[in-house]
Amino acid sequence: MKDFHNFKSHPYILGYGLRKIKDLAIFQGNNKRRKYFEGWYFKMVSADGSSILSVIPGISLSQNGDNQHAFIQIIDGKTADTFYYDFPIEDFEFLKEKFAVRIGNNYFSEDSLILDIQNDTTSIKGEVQMSDQVYLSDNKKKKVGIMGWYRFVPFMQCYHGVVSLNHNLRGSIRMDSETYNFDNGVGYIEKDWGKSMPSSWIWIQSNNFNSEKTSFMLSVANIPWIGCSFTGFLGFFLNNGNVQRFGTYTNAKLKIETSNSEIIKIIISDKKHTYYIETYRNKSGLLKAPVKGSMDRRIAESVDAQLKLTVLDKQDNIIFQDSTSIAGLEIVGDIKK
Repeated sequence: MKDFHNFKSHPYILGYGLRKIKDLAIFQGNNKRRKYFEGWYFKMVSADGSSILSVIPGISLSQNGDNQHAFIQIIDGKTADTFYYDFPIEDFEFLKEKFAVRIGNNYFSEDSLILDIQNDTTSIKGEVQMSDQVYLSDNKKKKVGIMGWYRFVPFMQCYHGVVSLNHNLRGSIRMDSETYNFDNGVGYIEKDWGKSMPSSWIWIQSNNFNSEKTSFMLSVANIPWIGCSFTGFLGFFLNNGNVQRFGTYTNAKLKIETSNSEIIKIIISDKKHTYYIETYRNKSGLLKAPVKGSMDRRIAESVDAQLKLTVLDKQDNIIFQDSTSIAGLEIVGDIKK
């Protein structure tokens, strides 16, 4: 294993800036000291759907710099129980060559996750290996960002990346007396970084359809920009080995037909397809979210939401239609915005 870099000891690394631009999965915040967060979202679902865990490692740097820490958040998708563990910022280490971070005895990369959290009230230990990752692009030398050219717009409050659209799992996690076995299960990884999450947003994700190796994600947000704001969206649809991206930057059109705290119905249309999305909230757990770097906000996330997805071609032929009861859903803030 190549040498890890401690966050505080190695803020500037020769050539690292160019590497970060080419590969958004790797740690972006090596030269940040305040008003900054960065976190990776690992979703793991067992083969029979009985176990769902989402694990979020990251860092939080407050506005005045007095609260700097690393963290690991966990949400049990079946019970909606959530857990937040903080660590000294010195415990956060990263590789410069690829996406790999270490928080204390815990390790996270695109091909493995190791948890080892022990305290007076909690014992979490286990390892999950990941294989057969599907990326936004088959060309590994040319990393494709889900934000398109918006990735290069300066001063945005939050940036979004997708690390793996779909992959296979092997291994297990034991939390106290409960064991989560992920052998032959499927996983998904994405990330966010910046100052704050948007004031309001909708996030929908699943790669647990009846059709194997199918994955879908949509994020719609109220994005502040130069004293005003606009609604932006991005997402992808993976099916039969083909990845279709859509978003504000592709000139796709989005219409929210129904939106409240429990139900979302959305239509997206672009040059090739029309997507009909219906999702219904189930149990939700409260996660911490960043405000100017500090994890001071509480948001509700459901990992067992109902999702129905229908995709039509431009001749209105149905090319995909499927449902799942294992979908991630966040409905945050004033959706009317």
